Amino acid sequence: MTKVLVIDDEPSILRALRINLTARNYEVSTASDGASGLAAVSRDRPDVLILDLGLPDMDGTDVIHGVRGWSSTPIIVLSVWDQEQQKVAALDAGADDYVTKPFGMDELLARLRAAVRRAAPAPDEPVVTTPDFTVDLAAKRVTRSGEGDVRLTPTEWQLLEVLARNRGRLITQRQLLQEVWGPAYESESNYLRVYVAQLRRKLEPEPSRPRYLLTEPGMGYRFQA
Repeated sequence: MTKVLVIDDEPSILRALRINLTARNYEVSTASDGASGLAAVSRDRPDVLILDLGLPDMDGTDVIHGVRGWSSTPIIVLSVWDQEQQKVAALDAGADDYVTKPFGMDELLARLRAAVRRAAPAPDEPVVTTPDFTVDLAAKRVTRSGEGDVRLTPTEWQLLEVLARNRGRLITQRQLLQEVWGPAYESESNYLRVYVAQLRRKLEPEPSRPRYLLTEPGMGYRFQA
């Protein structure tokens, strides 16, 4: 079942979308402001986000920036604003589509289906291979050469998965904390130090001299395959 999160401060919009989407077999959750919406994105991990730009506590584009810092969840923007400038700002911030209020439910549903199709994962997830271990992203499995499966905790796997999917790229501490623990933990850098050290002990030939899970001092981490 596709999970949809609706962030809007109008109770009538939330009620209408919940009724219509639930009737079409979507799993719907709602939030009425940006802060609770960002928390819900982290907690519920929706497949699609429907977002009003005119929120009471922050601009909707700030919500988009917050989500895009750690997630590629499709975002459909709703707004009464029909000026080109607002559309461009939302799309530049990372929104995938734009619907102007008042909107027709059929149009919104069509855009929602299109967003789900575009976000559908490829049938074969990549396998990341190093001389010492292999990360199978589809099977959520790590094996060491000649030693079989490596047992990882769910948090260790989440952290490794983010790094492996972005191999070769620097991922900032803030991005990793938001992706794995959620926006409320973006300053808890000690979490990263502990879990990266645990991964190194399980995967690196010489944990004190890592060759795969690299630290960029003051910046973040990089998975070098």
